[in-house]
Amino acid sequence: MILPIVAYGHPVLRKVATDIMPDHPGLEKLIADMWETMYASNGVGLAAPQVNKDIRLFVIDTEQIFRSMEEDEEYDYPDAPGMKAVFINAHIVELNGAEWPYNEGCLSIPKIREDIYRQKTVTLQYRDEKFESHIKTFTGITARVILHEYDHIEGKLFIDHISPLKRKLMKGKLTDISRGKVKVDYKMLFPEK
Repeated sequence: MILPIVAYGHPVLRKVATDIMPDHPGLEKLIADMWETMYASNGVGLAAPQVNKDIRLFVIDTEQIFRSMEEDEEYDYPDAPGMKAVFINAHIVELNGAEWPYNEGCLSIPKIREDIYRQKTVTLQYRDEKFESHIKTFTGITARVILHEYDHIEGKLFIDHISPLKRKLMKGKLTDISRGKVKVDYKMLFPEK
């Protein structure tokens, strides 16, 4: 089932999400719904807070990014061909590498994109959909998408990484998003509507 994406301004996007247990009610269905919702809205990642659940869960599929870049030989990313994965109860173990810019957007903040600097690698401790424990290091685009989604379970948004001046300049657009004055081709849940 396709779930509505929570829009900027909704309080769940600013909550630090909580760890869950393997017997979390409806977990398997929620994960399936999140995959369906992410693909229906043309996303490459989706965190539970974006579908109004304050739990430490996110999904990513960076394979589709690399499929869209196949003909562009200019790029050489160490994490190609990407990955598709579920992350439950993720916690950062270590961040490494120089910060590098990449133009990011967010399904919860449609029509706004900014160059965001993030570190090149992240080591995460997390559980997969079978609740098996992992500690893995990710790099490149995959690390970036993971860090973007990780921000969501920490109550942060990608716009928190830009200058206060830039945020001030986009205040009108952000207010419009909160009020539902934005056209998207996916279902959204607006806090002020």
